[in-house]
Amino acid sequence: MSGKKAFVKELDGGREYQRVVDPAETWGVKAGRVRLEAGASCGVHSTGEREEVLVFLSGAGMAYAGDERLAVGEGKVCYIPPNTEHNIVNTGSEPLVYIFCVAPVRPG
Repeated sequence: MSGKKAFVKELDGGREYQRVVDPAETWGVKAGRVRLEAGASCGVHSTGEREEVLVFLSGAGMAYAGDERLAVGEGKVCYIPPNTEHNIVNTGSEPLVYIFCVAPVRPG
């Protein structure tokens, strides 16, 4: 495989959303940093035919994934299967900050 190069990007902790990995830079992975203020949510959405991993850096909240309600926050990792509607809600008083990584599912 060729055409893709290793890279490093700095996280910008001040903005609500920061794209850190674009699919054009990879073989299909996309990733970003999200910062949700107290009471905020990322909004209900689905990643379609992709799976998603969320790595929580700070704060506390709830992940709603299909029929599941999962406590999330600093030091936790959450997996979202393909074709699953989900939402992340900050239930704490401090910002909830996490990195999401979305990748295409390969049959097999």
